[in-house]
Amino acid sequence: MFLFYFTAILISAQAATATAPTHKAAAPAAELSVTDAVVLGVVEGVTEFLPISSTGHLIIASHFLGLESERALVDNKGQALWYRAPSPKHPDGIPLTIKLAADTYNVVIQFGAIAAVALLYWAQLISILRGLLGRDPSGFRLFQHLIIAFVPAAALGFLFHDWIDAHLFSIPAVIAAQVAGAGLMFYAEAWRRSHRSEQISNEPIQLTSRQAAGIGFLQCLALWPGTSRSMTTIVGGYFSGLEPRRAAEFSFLLGFVTLSAATIYKSYKSGAAMLQVFGWSHVALGAVVAAITAALSVRFLINWLTRHGLGAFAWYRLGVAALLTGLLAGGLLK
Repeated sequence: MFLFYFTAILISAQAATATAPTHKAAAPAAELSVTDAVVLGVVEGVTEFLPISSTGHLIIASHFLGLESERALVDNKGQALWYRAPSPKHPDGIPLTIKLAADTYNVVIQFGAIAAVALLYWAQLISILRGLLGRDPSGFRLFQHLIIAFVPAAALGFLFHDWIDAHLFSIPAVIAAQVAGAGLMFYAEAWRRSHRSEQISNEPIQLTSRQAAGIGFLQCLALWPGTSRSMTTIVGGYFSGLEPRRAAEFSFLLGFVTLSAATIYKSYKSGAAMLQVFGWSHVALGAVVAAITAALSVRFLINWLTRHGLGAFAWYRLGVAALLTGLLAGGLLK
């Protein structure tokens, strides 16, 4: 299964390279250090499944690592490198920049998080495969519910992808999302505790199609960077009557589907540009680091939610928002 996803991402990037009308550099056009790759891999792995927003933390990390430059890049012969070469649709073209490559890198290394879920929840994935073959009714129902929950955010993300990239990938947007998400988490945790006797605790994950759709629509909020896909889907699981452990497990499996689609799509759309700027080696390094740290984070979150719930993560989000607000006010961020 790891090989399948790695191959899909590779094919996507190669297909994008084959169709992109741009000059090729003999070597990466900009330097992404080993430290940068490891830091971004750790941030992705630690935050992808914790309800604190991986995208928001990666935006912050990219800022402090100096990966936000929008200066047009050139190859070793001084020729412009293009993300989109000049054409009737784009008369001035869209030049390659470090920021464009870094934004793509932060999505593509999600492959590591996908691999971590596949490793930890292989039994459920096998059950789904058996269900698709008509041999496991519960696995087929889980597959149906994952698809139902996946579709709303996938559709909105496809339609508004460019608008989101242009308007919501900023520090102020992340601050607002962190605060709004904390408020939703406090409410969801209070709601869960007041409905504790109604929670579903038996195996396997039990949802209706309507409940799965509700989780899917809540996941749409995660298109706002800083909100957290994990947070919205866990909260949706709460409101559907799942106890914390089962809500988290459904969130992880839904993340497997959502992240797979997002990673392959982003690889196809911008993978060639990222590879021209950074090369393959640091992409692989970031994904491996993300896989290791994501696996540890998943185990930590399951144990924490079972004992303590979401409250601590909500307070953490408020702390991040306060810190970022102070840095903005002090002119250290923009």
